[in-house]
This record gives sequence, structure tokens and C-alpha cells, in this order.
Amino acid sequence: MTFETVTYIFDNNVATVQMNRPEALNALSLQLSLDIRAAIEKAIADGARAVILIGSGRAFCSGGDLREMQSMWEKEGRIEAFLEDPLKALHNVIVLIRETPIPFIAAVNGVCAGAGTNFALACDLIVAAEDASFNEAFVRIGLSPDCGGTFFLTRAVGEKIAAELFMTGGTVDANRALQIGMITRVVPAESLLEEAGKFAVKLAAGPTGSIGRIKKMLNATFSNTLSEQLELEHACQIESGKSADFKEGVAAFFEKRPPNFTGK
Repeated sequence: MTFETVTYIFDNNVATVQMNRPEALNALSLQLSLDIRAAIEKAIADGARAVILIGSGRAFCSGGDLREMQSMWEKEGRIEAFLEDPLKALHNVIVLIRETPIPFIAAVNGVCAGAGTNFALACDLIVAAEDASFNEAFVRIGLSPDCGGTFFLTRAVGEKIAAELFMTGGTVDANRALQIGMITRVVPAESLLEEAGKFAVKLAAGPTGSIGRIKKMLNATFSNTLSEQLELEHACQIESGKSADFKEGVAAFFEKRPPNFTGK
């Protein structure tokens, strides 16, 4: 399968989806949103146990495609046209990332702005190059955040810092993003994909079912009461206990060897 705006590679149980609109700093057009979704669906079909999302060229993603937005405005006579089907398509990708029970790693190079920042935040982990920068640029053009930004960023950094970033549209560099809990780790720019790949391979070699249930519980933790979260943990633990990977993990522990998890 080939895609118009992304490159897809599958190796060692890891799917790498690279946004490939470098001339537009990987701005999120409708076609790019559709291709990302199709690539993730292919990763699921291929049995991927981890997914890396990365941009090509000088940016991870510069946000929504304002040129496409203007074109749709001129064609349909309504500026909000771009904020209907194209935005819904991107939101569908966000939901797919959050509901797919495998880890997603955003490998962020260069510019990460607006919807691009929120797209990265939707991933489970963010590995950023030293030259990466992040901002919630919506307010700069009179828009409000989308793509789950008010959900993900607030949970990552807290209400007050999130309010500052959203209300000012200010930019933070990779080290500041790491300091405030926005991202997972910072690596040299020249080894971004290598380091993200090592991280992904490590996760892909883990007990995939357990990792998927961890993701499910983390998704629920801010909406559940303590009792509800304990019930969910109990249910997930029983499910994990029935898995072949749990049996392998226990056997490896007693045999004093590394476990060979199969994801089952």
C-alpha cells in the first residue's frame, strides 16, 4: 500500500509513519489526516506492537494547513468549512491513537506547532530532538485549541502552565518542555529516529497486552473515581493474569533469564 502524503515502514514489530509534506512543514491537510489514519490502520493490520510518528524535513508538524483553509474559504464562501470535515478527520486520528492498545511514540524534530503539538501530545510518549520547539499557536490567529490540546496538555503540565501556553501562544524549547512534563526525553537531533527506534523496539518486545491495558487505565484515570479506577485495575489485572506473557514472565523470573514476550 502506498500513500500520497506519508511514508510507511514496518520492521521488527514497529511501524514508522512519517509525515511527508516537508515543503509545507508537514501542515495537516485533509489528505495528510486521511493518510495518517490509513497508515495507522495498516500498522494495526500488520500486527505492529509499537508505532513511531515523525515528520520529514525541518518540522514535525506546523499545525493546520492555513493555505488549504484559505482555499476552502474562497471556494465555499465559509471560513469554517476547513474546521468541519478536515478537522473531524484529524480528530478521528486522535481517537484512533488513544484507543489503539499499543504504544505510540512521537519523534519530534524542529517545529511542532498548534495542532501539531496536540497531535504529538496524543501519543503515549514524546522523544524530542534538541532543536525541537513546541507551541499552542491558535491564539495568534484568533482560534481556540483543537485536536485534544486542552485535554492532553492540561493533564501533562497542569492547569496554570497550560493556561499560559494556550493564552499567549508562547514557544517552549525541548529542554523546557521536558522540565514541565510535556515530553518524555530529549536526544541529539542527528540521532532522533535512532533513539526513538530503540525506544519503540524495547516497547514492542514487551508484553503488548499489558501495555495496552496500562494505556486503557491511564486514559480513564482522570474521569474515574478511586473506586472506579480500582475496579478497572482489578479487571485489567485478571485479564493480564490469563495471558501467555504473564506465564512467560513468571517462568523467566524463576529461571533467572530475560522473558520472551510474544504479545499474547
